[in-house]
Amino acid sequence: MTETTVRLTEIFFSVQGESSYVGLPTIFIRLTGCPLRCVYCDSAYAFEGGKKWAITDVLNKIAEYPSQYVCVTGGEPLAQPQCLDLLDALIQQGYKVSLETSGAILVSQVNPQVARIVDFKTPSSGELSKNRWDNLQYLGERDEIKFVIGDDDDFSWALSKVIELNMIERVGSVLFSPVHGSFQLEAFAERVIASGLPIRMQIQLHKYIWGDSPGH
Repeated sequence: MTETTVRLTEIFFSVQGESSYVGLPTIFIRLTGCPLRCVYCDSAYAFEGGKKWAITDVLNKIAEYPSQYVCVTGGEPLAQPQCLDLLDALIQQGYKVSLETSGAILVSQVNPQVARIVDFKTPSSGELSKNRWDNLQYLGERDEIKFVIGDDDDFSWALSKVIELNMIERVGSVLFSPVHGSFQLEAFAERVIASGLPIRMQIQLHKYIWGDSPGH
């Protein structure tokens, strides 16, 4: 029987730079491929290439690292159907697993023990039309919604969506993440405060430590 494989760009151990798990030592599994082409993408090197790994080999590799936190990311990991098998295997091994995914692919089949970080695309991304708002019905307190904010219009648009779609009540956290270097952070923070909503401002911690180098 042929073992299930996934196509990987990299596996690495670092601190989580995003989401409510920020700062935690985390094992990252970056799958290859993405159907989207967001203008601010910082992982375009994962669009193509990569190598096929058997899921058992992935599990053996990550066992070398001293952490129980695993983040499956991309690219767009759910573009590979076998990602679901990988997530199941990680949960079965007792890992605490988060999945970084766009809002363009349904998350309905993702293992319910996985924390889904769903990045709904803002207007400046160039991929607004790809959002699957029906994903909201599958999210709960374990999950998070992220908006990558490229400009002031993105910020206003994202706030309107948070209110219109009652996102605060649907998930554990709603994250507003400025595109790295695109905002004066004090001004961004003031807008978050002025919103009057319990949204979470986040910056990409790893970029302030290591810059744009892959593997962090």
